[in-house]
Amino acid sequence: MVQDAHRVNRKILAREVRVIGEDARQLGVMPTHIACRIAEEKGLDLVEINPKAEPPVCKIIDYGRFKYEEAKKKRESKKKQTVVQIKEMKLRPKTDKHDLAVKIRSVLRFLAEGNKARLVIQFRGREIVHPEMGQLVLQKVLAALGDCAVVEQFPLMEGRRMNMLVAPKPGARIIVPPSAGSLERDDRAASSRDETDDETDDETDDETDDDETDDDETDDDETSGEIDDGASDAADEELASPPDTPPA
Repeated sequence: MVQDAHRVNRKILAREVRVIGEDARQLGVMPTHIACRIAEEKGLDLVEINPKAEPPVCKIIDYGRFKYEEAKKKRESKKKQTVVQIKEMKLRPKTDKHDLAVKIRSVLRFLAEGNKARLVIQFRGREIVHPEMGQLVLQKVLAALGDCAVVEQFPLMEGRRMNMLVAPKPGARIIVPPSAGSLERDDRAASSRDETDDETDDETDDETDDDETDDDETDDDETSGEIDDGASDAADEELASPPDTPPA
């Protein structure tokens, strides 16, 4: 059973208490049993709200409603509290360019969410004799983060691990770049649009060429017709004219 956080009514141990009325008016110091009787007459409770005062301070209120309001305040206060998490990002001294870009994007996402990021360089085998390689990777990450982050713990060797802690810079506007996959999809979509435009242009050019060919054929037919008509007329004239009379 959960014990009440406040003493109420006959559970108040002090012989005298300073009483505050339900309207927040000071009623003064009085014996506890009299204060309890006043609260009972009003259908309310006498609640000890400051037991460390001399004498203890009590208030005449509805205790059920008082507990509800207290719980509500705690819930609202808890909502306003920001829980900062530390998320770990593991790296290698020889992390390639693509993997490093992916991990930097993840760190930016951590910072944008208000969290801190612990960057861990894990050394294997004889890599441990070249700590400068790990420092170089961390420098690249810091350069990529730019003004988005502040270093809370500078690179520190712990066994075979080099750790560095970064936090979001207060007031910084952190933008997480799109992933490489989304960029590739955008490039493919753009290429597809370009190919579609090229096909449309080719079809338009073919139609234009066909129209020009049809026009040329029409012109040729008309010219041939004119030539044929001229030849026929000349032949008809030769047949219609009488033959020349030979001289006597």
